[in-house]
Amino acid sequence: MPQDSVPVPGVERPVITVLDVVRAIVLVLAIASLALWGFATWSLPWNIILGIGTPVVVLLVWALFLSPRPVLRVHPFLRAAVELLIYVGVTIAWWSMDQALIGTAFGLVAIAAGVISGRRALS
Repeated sequence: MPQDSVPVPGVERPVITVLDVVRAIVLVLAIASLALWGFATWSLPWNIILGIGTPVVVLLVWALFLSPRPVLRVHPFLRAAVELLIYVGVTIAWWSMDQALIGTAFGLVAIAAGVISGRRALS
């Protein structure tokens, strides 16, 4: 039988919204897209280097600036610029694989989610 969780004094659980889920899915798709781009576009040995290295670099940048508990706290506009650079990179990766429709759709969804999230953070 499931029991209702009893609130523990001094412990606050984060409220997860649909927007948070969409942003997490966008991040996972960005990492997967960059891995696909690295492995599919380049020839040996560059495909291994870029297929593994590019997603790792994006994850490090995300952890430094964009994670819920970032290592470096920066101004919200710089944070948005870093997020935008990641999304533009993924969109360009899709375009370079001759998948302009997928790249444009990804860019629109990612930027819309980022803008909505940024507006919520500023208000």
